[in-house]
Amino acid sequence: MAWIFLFAAGVLEVVWAYFMKRSEGFTLLWPTIVTLVVMAGSFALLSVSMKTLPLGTAYTIWTGIGAVGAFLVGIVVLGESVTPMRLVAAALILAGLVMMKLSSPH
Repeated sequence: MAWIFLFAAGVLEVVWAYFMKRSEGFTLLWPTIVTLVVMAGSFALLSVSMKTLPLGTAYTIWTGIGAVGAFLVGIVVLGESVTPMRLVAAALILAGLVMMKLSSPH
């Protein structure tokens, strides 16, 4: 279950990052509220996953899902640029996540 909670926390991190972007520096009410509520949910799920997963593993995977997910949302939803270097960087993050998962004792 810890891995499911961690994955959900990572997905919520992508959601709150997107809504933080949409909040225009916390100047728009509803995107700001969504950001804060979803952020709390993400932290709560991360906390639950850390009851059994090692800190380094849980935190690295949580931030990695957020980083790669936000990268993809930026490209698909916000029309951000796709360059070879950005794709390689995302692939390296993804490779690190796989290696962290495979090296975890849980």
